[in-house]
Amino acid sequence: MSRLTDLLAQARKTDPQLAADLEAEFRQLTQRSQFGLVFERHQPEAVELPGRPVRRGDTVRVLPPRGTLTIGDTRHWVVTDLERTPDGKQAHLTEADVDPEVREPATSTAALEDLVVVARFEDPIYPGLVETGRVENGGPDKPFHTVINAENFHALEMLTYTHRHKVDCIYIDPPYNTGAKDWKYNNDYVEADDDYRHSKWLSFMERRLQVARELLNPDDSVLIATIDEKEYLRLGMLLEQTFPEARIQMISAIINPKGSSRRDQFSRFDEYIFFVMNGSARPAAVAGDMTMRQARSKEKVRWAGLMRQGANGRRSARPNLFYPIFVANETGRVHSVGDSLPLDVPRSEVSPPPGTTAIWPLSKAGGESTWGRDPESLRKALSAGYVKIGRFTPGSERCGFTHLQSGQIKAIEEGALVVTGRDSDGSLQVEFAEGGQTAMPGTAWHRPAHSASEHGSTLLNAILPDRKFPFPKSLYAVEDAVRFFVHGKPDAVVLDFFSGSGTTAHAVMRLNRQDGGRRQCISVTNNEVSAEEQKGLRKKGLRPGDPEWERWGICDYITKPRITAAITGKTPAGDPIKGNYKFTDEFPMADGFEENAAFFTLTYEAPRQVRRNRAFARVAPMLWFKAGSRGRIISSLPERGWDVAQAYGVLEDMDHAPEFLAALEADPQVGMAFIVTDSEVAFQSVARQLPEHATAVRLYESYLHNFQINRRA
Repeated sequence: MSRLTDLLAQARKTDPQLAADLEAEFRQLTQRSQFGLVFERHQPEAVELPGRPVRRGDTVRVLPPRGTLTIGDTRHWVVTDLERTPDGKQAHLTEADVDPEVREPATSTAALEDLVVVARFEDPIYPGLVETGRVENGGPDKPFHTVINAENFHALEMLTYTHRHKVDCIYIDPPYNTGAKDWKYNNDYVEADDDYRHSKWLSFMERRLQVARELLNPDDSVLIATIDEKEYLRLGMLLEQTFPEARIQMISAIINPKGSSRRDQFSRFDEYIFFVMNGSARPAAVAGDMTMRQARSKEKVRWAGLMRQGANGRRSARPNLFYPIFVANETGRVHSVGDSLPLDVPRSEVSPPPGTTAIWPLSKAGGESTWGRDPESLRKALSAGYVKIGRFTPGSERCGFTHLQSGQIKAIEEGALVVTGRDSDGSLQVEFAEGGQTAMPGTAWHRPAHSASEHGSTLLNAILPDRKFPFPKSLYAVEDAVRFFVHGKPDAVVLDFFSGSGTTAHAVMRLNRQDGGRRQCISVTNNEVSAEEQKGLRKKGLRPGDPEWERWGICDYITKPRITAAITGKTPAGDPIKGNYKFTDEFPMADGFEENAAFFTLTYEAPRQVRRNRAFARVAPMLWFKAGSRGRIISSLPERGWDVAQAYGVLEDMDHAPEFLAALEADPQVGMAFIVTDSEVAFQSVARQLPEHATAVRLYESYLHNFQINRRA
């Protein structure tokens, strides 16, 4: 390399910038592996931001006239000045990315309405979020699933502030790069005759996977990626290079039992699923062998009686185990569990809540016995689904209860027993795993539940009648894949940054229903309109950013309505969804889910406005996000200069710090305290006084620093 070094030294004397650029390129070449995946990494990537206000210094593109189908001027321009004219606001432009020593950059002017801001991926962004709606059906304490309408690379960068190393599972269904107009690179569709098709796809994926790696918990997490034969070899090598310490396996899964014909090739029945397992992550044996074989043990799982028997079961022997269970007369479900009754207090003095009957541990002869769990233990077991109620007669003091014992609960955790759903009383449906013991499934999957036609397209049509989405995944296929790694993690965070129709969030809601979990799914999708639909919209004179255009985008037309409908059990027209969920957990889709969801659009903020606390309303949802997505969002602060919500608090006025600290001390659920101050001394003073259950975060230092260091080429 000595000759090369000498040449670079000579070049540096006459053209320092050229020498620096050449040195960077040579460094890239020397860092490449002798063996491995080789592709053109310097494919530029940028994204248009319709609707984003144009500011001085922005990079923009001039849009073609309304009503035309031409691409128009593809050059990038920099806004040097803005002025108001009789015809409206105008921007003065200078051509971007032009070396002035080669030629003078062109200049121009354009109306603001004819410009669209362009975000280049090598530039830092300062994101915010604007809430566009929510649906609440899970109670105030249950975390929210979230949908973010954004370019997914920028959404991933936003998540480095809120969820770095906090994600347990990523499930993605990226573009398959088939050559059809199914994905864009640098604002243009990638077609089959593009000589750089594979390099563009690999550049596209590599950038996103590198950020995704920062979000995954390095000690125990998984990335699941589906793909077909077009790119599976390249994706496998890319995953090996991006996650060198992970264990990676590839599964073949039949998703089209009828087959899909390929010209002069074998008919295609399956696709591939990569599992990238980080740290201690490993699949749990919870879903049988994932094939058509139905060899499960016919032996029934025995539920033990909850009432104790024998001499030790008498009330006098264990008075702390004598208490009422209140059952709702109308539904036959447990309403609540009472407290233990002292020996000297007759049960007749207990008044059941209105509309309920008190059930006591009474023998057939009327003798007072005891339950097999204390009140608090029974409340937890009921919540987890470990207790069944027998035949109930309103007004009768006796009713049979059964429960799963500690050994059976451990067997569920270890996979020897499989949870297949819940009964109407809320109790788990449990059966023995394959052969009555734990067993890892194989690498070839074939289940009727995984048919994308029946349980993807047809199911989606029941939820969103007359709305089309190309090739949605089978709900149950996604559910099975994710279950292997979030089983036993009731609070897992699941991310899908190619969300599309929202199948992953739907699957996570089903998993929560099956075991009482509080998992939350973050779904990232854009509001892209299909290539075919774009033609008709452009002929009408519409552009991206127009309300009439945006209403047909994936996020607004498919993703948000699907997740809302799944939770409420009603179609967008307000009709009950027809049909039942099948397989693992069968119940009417019209029942919905006891879940919450909130919808956001990513914004791009000016760092100066953030630093001056003038963008709080758009940064606020990120604080809520970072604190766990529970309860309300503190979208503005009252005059006192502080506020505390269910999961976090914000302090802006240091004079009111004592009141703020007292409010945090009184609520152990508040896990994070955001302190707005330019003074490190003031921040440390408040941070030292926080209760142990709260973590201090300084605004806006932590926010700005996170995105300043996240500059990626």
